[in-house]
Amino acid sequence: MAFEGLSSRLQEITRKLKGKARITESDLKEMLREVKLALLEADVNYKIVKDFIADINEKALGQDVLKSLTPGQQVVKIVKDELVELLGGTESKINFNPNPPTVIMLVGLQGSGKTTTAGKLANLLRKQGKNPLLVACDVYRPAAIKQLQVVGKQLNIPVFANEESKDVVHIAKQAMNIAISKLNDVVIIDTAGRLHIDEELMQELKNLKLNLKPYEILLVVDAMTGQDAVNVATSFNEEIGIDGVILTKLDGDTRGGAALSVKKVTGRPIKFAATGEKLSDIEVFYPERMASRILGMGDVLSIIEKAEEAFDEEEALKLEQKLRKQEFDLDDYLTQLRQMKKMGSFSSILKMIPGMNALKDVKIDDKEFVKIEAIICSMTKKEKRNPKLLNGSRRKRIATGAGVTVQEVNKFMNSFEMTQKMMKKMKNDKSMKNMLKGINPEDLKDLKNFKM
Repeated sequence: MAFEGLSSRLQEITRKLKGKARITESDLKEMLREVKLALLEADVNYKIVKDFIADINEKALGQDVLKSLTPGQQVVKIVKDELVELLGGTESKINFNPNPPTVIMLVGLQGSGKTTTAGKLANLLRKQGKNPLLVACDVYRPAAIKQLQVVGKQLNIPVFANEESKDVVHIAKQAMNIAISKLNDVVIIDTAGRLHIDEELMQELKNLKLNLKPYEILLVVDAMTGQDAVNVATSFNEEIGIDGVILTKLDGDTRGGAALSVKKVTGRPIKFAATGEKLSDIEVFYPERMASRILGMGDVLSIIEKAEEAFDEEEALKLEQKLRKQEFDLDDYLTQLRQMKKMGSFSSILKMIPGMNALKDVKIDDKEFVKIEAIICSMTKKEKRNPKLLNGSRRKRIATGAGVTVQEVNKFMNSFEMTQKMMKKMKNDKSMKNMLKGINPEDLKDLKNFKM
């Protein structure tokens, strides 16, 4: 998981600070030393770490902080604000050409994940109402064109390729004509991976830029390359000029130094982050949300956005009616489980819930949910609707069909019965309503449009 090492270190530091009623310069010095070590271990550029620490020190020593009633919390806020600034300040959106099509050119090193990222980006933009066209301009890597075609087919997004030509400018111009005739308002060009010291291939990118005049040049960077990712970003920016960065494999990098360094060093924002292997695993990079995740403050807004995207409103209304009538059965459970899976891994969702990062003992194995799905699918319709029918012989049959043990079936059924009891209690328990009365409406203003 991205930033795992850094996150645990910073959370421990801020936890100690929050509890302090008074902070001395000595306390601050020790805290900043810990933060410095945590950032350097996360592979953040040394100069950036030095400036980051100096900024926190200057603001934390201000009279307003030292004399405040909660100086510990004030310092934590300063750390968060500086972390947000380090990550880019605010989210940076794609610039769209007012006269379509908008040309987006993806560049980067070999193996950074450009071809898959091209598909992910096209999929994301389509969800935003765009009509993208993918263009295969990697004419050097064997099977690169085929790979993009396979990705396009999986997503049902058109791909333009000309396997007979090696002239990428000619291919791109042909694609533009197709896009105009087919009313594609976004053209995403997948270029060949190259070393930033390869002058011949860098010249090819310059030719593409000169002839196509792309509205966005996005550098695709493998987050797991650490500090070298920043060097790559600097080189590409100096050679051809980039408008932003897409970080890939962010889910596999436990340090995260690239994300914390790239904006400060290059001046170019991180626009997107690829967080998994699925073609839906890409998200807009929000500096403030990422800073909150790193510091263990959660990311409720991202959970809400994922839920709104994954959950079918009509199904949700049906489920609400069933809950009111206490008719929640195993078919409903399976439907909810599958919709939850669309949001991503359960462990990644858990990390977005405020405070959950601090619970080190909570381990979620996503494979367990695969077993649950198999167990439910091995039941008959009658058994799903009425679990009380599940006697010993039926449970044995279900276990065989699902490829699990009878004990695992029993364990799941016990947890399902507890879920039903909990839902019944929540429906009848007036204390829930009383608890909600104490919530400040101002705290919920960001959530006003969210429908459960």
